[in-house]
Amino acid sequence: MKAAVVTFPGSNCDRDLAVAFEGAGFEVARVWHKDSDLPKGVDVVGVPGGFSFGDYLRCGAIAAQSPISAAIRAHAVRGGYVLGICNGFQVITEMGLLPGVLMRNATLKFVCRTVSLRVETAQSDFTAAYRKGQEILVPIAHHDGNYTIDAEGLARLKGEDRIAFTYTQNPNGSMGDIAGILSENRRVLGMMPHPERATEPALGSSDGKGLFASLMRGMALA
Repeated sequence: MKAAVVTFPGSNCDRDLAVAFEGAGFEVARVWHKDSDLPKGVDVVGVPGGFSFGDYLRCGAIAAQSPISAAIRAHAVRGGYVLGICNGFQVITEMGLLPGVLMRNATLKFVCRTVSLRVETAQSDFTAAYRKGQEILVPIAHHDGNYTIDAEGLARLKGEDRIAFTYTQNPNGSMGDIAGILSENRRVLGMMPHPERATEPALGSSDGKGLFASLMRGMALA
């Protein structure tokens, strides 16, 4: 299986994400934001954390207009997998791949610590390695992680079992304690916490490793 990790000016988790994919057995290609096409044979696109374009305008808004973004949208439309983490979550919502928007944290402060997440669904190729209701430890590091959506959209996410992860103690004011959501076809995941920073005990937690292993296994069976 082949993963492409995109780098924008200001990305700072692209290497971490590439290493996490490689650890799960993926062949990894690196992609620059000015590229107009993804490498041939890519199965999953990883959009990493950081501060793309300095978070000017709105977090992820400028990155969503980069040349590579059209190729990522086309990949998703074809049924390809996309994983957006932290700033990557902001970018892919700005691309229109997921509903809602990421707003300034309710505390108006940057938060950086390990938090407890609850797995809300195991019915996706990103989460099948976990069990519903399982609690995992994953780091966060964001200033604009307050997931916001209208009441109708929130009800739809809940009704369609598209909330992947919630915070057990909400650190940013996110509606419904949401930490990560899935697309309608369940092949796009956006999440604010950093599973790529929780793949080895030496990092403080290896709970994020299951996400990448789950994705590899699910894609192999797809």
